[in-house]
Amino acid sequence: MTKRPLGNSGLQVAPLALGGNVFGWTIDQNTSFAVLDAFVDFGFNLIDTANVYSAWVPGNQGGESETIMGRWFAASGKRDRIVLATKVGMKMGDGSRGLKKENILKSVEESLKRLQTDYIDLYQSHEDDEQAPLEETLSAYDALIRQGKVRAIGASNYTAARLRKALEISTSQHLPAYISLQPEYNLYDRAGFEAELESLCLEKNLGVISYYSLASGFLTGKYRSEADFAKSARGGGVGKYLNDRGFRILAALDEISAVHGVPLATVALAWLIQRPAVTAPIASATSVDQLAELVKAAAITLSPEDVARLDQASAAG
Repeated sequence: MTKRPLGNSGLQVAPLALGGNVFGWTIDQNTSFAVLDAFVDFGFNLIDTANVYSAWVPGNQGGESETIMGRWFAASGKRDRIVLATKVGMKMGDGSRGLKKENILKSVEESLKRLQTDYIDLYQSHEDDEQAPLEETLSAYDALIRQGKVRAIGASNYTAARLRKALEISTSQHLPAYISLQPEYNLYDRAGFEAELESLCLEKNLGVISYYSLASGFLTGKYRSEADFAKSARGGGVGKYLNDRGFRILAALDEISAVHGVPLATVALAWLIQRPAVTAPIASATSVDQLAELVKAAAITLSPEDVARLDQASAAG
């Protein structure tokens, strides 16, 4: 498996990341272990989770995904084969949130304990916190890097202006710099990243690990009408894609997937993998069989004609 540099971090990652949001939500611990084992066996190494996963489930407090991953590390002995990415900042079940130094230092200890590891490869600000000075957030990360608890830091859900400002502060105040961005980006949701963030990431050599890479499952093709929403726990979130543009994208995916003999999701991920700014799109899998189809995205090459067809179908307007 050819690895790619994750920005300027020195970390090398395979071109597809596994999303840990489903661990302890739509799949139980045993299934999660099977998916994690298969992911490594397929030759991949970047796994993305967050301390907040999955606080939105009734009865959960957050930390459920990290806990399952920690148990898997302990049971499998595969921690050293993984580039582990997690996040801090969103509201937890106990009400804690944000990127002030106190919360970061508290949260990292909780994550490390759940993950049963001494260090986090990529620790990410899950969302911008305008109540926390950028200098304070970066100084907290500086302390963690010096302590060996964090290897590199990334940003998620930042605007181009705020991300650029954070990078400027890192340079001027000799603080650690964000080496990656985690934006919402897929064949349907393109404008938010491509308008300003894409060029900034290329300019600053930031790694990009996109989330919602399959548009909450819409780009798998299994949701083509409101009657399909009941097919999964995430089905209700795809209603916004059921429009002329969404159906144009599915039609293009149908055509190209038939040519390559792979599912629609594989093509949608391959399009992202071939984007110049993207390091590794994130995709979740609820079974080993599903994962086996998704990882094919790293093995197929879309032709220039394929890419043009998808670009045209997904163009705004």
